[in-house]
Amino acid sequence: MIKEISPLEAWDLLQASENSVVLDVRSTMEFLYVGHPIGAVNVPLKEPPAWETDPEFVVKVRRSLREVRRDAGDVEDLTILSICRSGQRSLVAAELLEADGFRHVYNVLEGFEGVRDGENHRNTVNGWRVHGLPWEQS
Repeated sequence: MIKEISPLEAWDLLQASENSVVLDVRSTMEFLYVGHPIGAVNVPLKEPPAWETDPEFVVKVRRSLREVRRDAGDVEDLTILSICRSGQRSLVAAELLEADGFRHVYNVLEGFEGVRDGENHRNTVNGWRVHGLPWEQS
């Protein structure tokens, strides 16, 4: 069962453990143009126009983590903080990773942009950005 944590808890865990990494599973366009947590590794779970789960997702995660965390040894032992727009894709991604041997996987509830408000807008109710956590745009 995937552990779920808030963006603030994810930030605390990220600060407390150099063995942790934010894995942003949003599309490349979302990651680049909407913004992302500073230092996040982007491996899209789905990309437009099909928006189907990438069958090579876990393989790509392993490859990307080995590239950015050469000091980590066994990447399956890293603490993975899976994040997306609102916490849905990241949960699916976390489940795929856990099923394939990753041992410390968390789903970041609320995601980067959070849930929609009464006017159907994001970034107003909750999420990484609303909590004022460090982020950047490309």
